[in-house]
Amino acid sequence: MSYIFEAELRTDLGKGASRRLRREEKVPAIVYGADKEPVSITLDHNKIIEAQAEEGFYTHILTLNISGEKTEVLVKDMQRHPFKPKVTHIDFLRVDASHKVVTKVPLHFVGEEAAVKKGGVIARQITEVEVSCLPKDLPEFIEVNTADLEVGDTIHLTGLKVPAGVALVELSKGEGHDQAVVSLNAPKGSASDDEDDSAEEAAAE
Repeated sequence: MSYIFEAELRTDLGKGASRRLRREEKVPAIVYGADKEPVSITLDHNKIIEAQAEEGFYTHILTLNISGEKTEVLVKDMQRHPFKPKVTHIDFLRVDASHKVVTKVPLHFVGEEAAVKKGGVIARQITEVEVSCLPKDLPEFIEVNTADLEVGDTIHLTGLKVPAGVALVELSKGEGHDQAVVSLNAPKGSASDDEDDSAEEAAAE
C-alpha cells in the first residue's frame, strides 16, 4: 500500500500558530534529515487520523507532496493530545534511497495456538525490533513463528528470520544483546513450578 499526503509549507511558527492550525484541522509537522535543512509543513488532520490507524503508516516509506515537490519520509515521532483523538505534531525523517535507515518494525506472531496446545503459556517479551537497511529493503513486519516451541523454549533475536539486506540493530551491539523475543512458559502452579518453590524453601531453611 502506498501513502501519499498533500502538504503545505508552513511559515507562521510558534505555539499560537500551532493552536490556530489545529483549530483549522491541520497537523503541524517537521521534515528533517538527508543533509538538508529542516522544513516546517502542515497536513490535513483527517487524512492523518485515518492513515495512522493502520500499522503500515509507521513502517512504510511515505510520500509527502510539499507544494508540488515529492519527498519520501518515515514517521520518526508523533505527538497526540492527552485525551482527544487528535494528532498534535509529527516528525518526519527524509529517506535517501542510497542510505540505510534505522527504524522500528513490528513483530507478527504466528503459530501461538499450536504452541499453547502443548500445555504452555505464551509470553511475549518484545513486540517490535529496530532494524537497519536500505529503504527498498524495509519490511512491513517480521514474522515470529512459535508453532514449534516446546514448554520452556525461548526464541531470541538470533532465531528470527530476517529478510535479506536487513540487520537487527540490537545484535550489532555485541554479545549480551541477543534479547528474548517470546517464550512458551510452564503454567503457574505446574509441577515444575512446585519443584522450584520446594527447592527455594529448602535452600532458605
